[in-house]
Amino acid sequence: MAIPYNTNSILFIIVLLLLVPINHSLNSDDLVSELTILSSQSSTGVIHLSNKRLRRILSVPDPRPFSLLIFFDSQKLHSDPEISLPKLKNEFLILSSSFHTNNPDNNNFFFFEIEFQESQASFALFGVKSLPHIRLVPPYATDFERDSIQMESSDFSGHAESMAEFMEAKSKHHVGPIHRPGFISKKQKMSIAALGLILSLFLVKKIVSRNTLLHNKNIWMAGSIFVYFFSVSGTMYNIINKIPIAMVDRDDPGKLVFFYEGSGMQLGAEGFTVGFLYTIFGLLLAFMTHVLVHMKNRNIQRLVMLLAMFVSFWAVKKVFYLYNWKTGFGPLY
Repeated sequence: MAIPYNTNSILFIIVLLLLVPINHSLNSDDLVSELTILSSQSSTGVIHLSNKRLRRILSVPDPRPFSLLIFFDSQKLHSDPEISLPKLKNEFLILSSSFHTNNPDNNNFFFFEIEFQESQASFALFGVKSLPHIRLVPPYATDFERDSIQMESSDFSGHAESMAEFMEAKSKHHVGPIHRPGFISKKQKMSIAALGLILSLFLVKKIVSRNTLLHNKNIWMAGSIFVYFFSVSGTMYNIINKIPIAMVDRDDPGKLVFFYEGSGMQLGAEGFTVGFLYTIFGLLLAFMTHVLVHMKNRNIQRLVMLLAMFVSFWAVKKVFYLYNWKTGFGPLY
């Protein structure tokens, strides 16, 4: 995206170029030390570049003892989804952080980011007319627009890895592996670890007192019922063979078919229905043999047993009905 320039920027460039020869006596070692300190103070190793700092770099006689990789930024364009400046800048920060992690003793390659609103003169000096823009400044560069190397938009995919390839190819500096930050920061990991340690003390206490979910018989009972239903409903078969729950009716596309007549195919809804009927039968049988026998009132016991037998008979009858309907066999008595 094109960026507009202020006319004062052009005047500043003229002044900047006039002042450069006066400061040739600047000690390059002092500037390298200053840049090294600034880089170490940044969490990613990227230094903020201003017009004043660029003038100091220009004041060092060439060839300079270091190279520069500059990311040209503009806060006003961060909201533009087409150029994705925030994403590209984040990848540039990852590149810088990875380089300094892999090369801790580096003092001859520095990463910079520069903001258009406060450094329009520097943008004009490099001839930057559109963003995104990344430029490598080698030690021998005297004319920054002509001697520096622009990273063309076609040369990178917007990832730190492609930026590293450009940097290694043009500067001969080795970046090393790219270290991307995890989803959880170090502070968050420490907080989670501390919380886990505290909770583990309570867990140990619960285990010793046999008062955990694993010691709760209701949890085991519910789990057993789930495993039973999972088994008799053919859920594993449906998952392995990717069986759909229902299918579109061929005669009426706006209608779903949950039960397919014929033994050549089985839908997931059929298995769930039969599994539900099996589960009802099993639960009623368990209720009558483990709970109902302990009831003291014989009349209520008989009434509940008759009701349970009726529901169980209904469930079994439905299973046979569905089997005969699907396979085409006659009724079984």
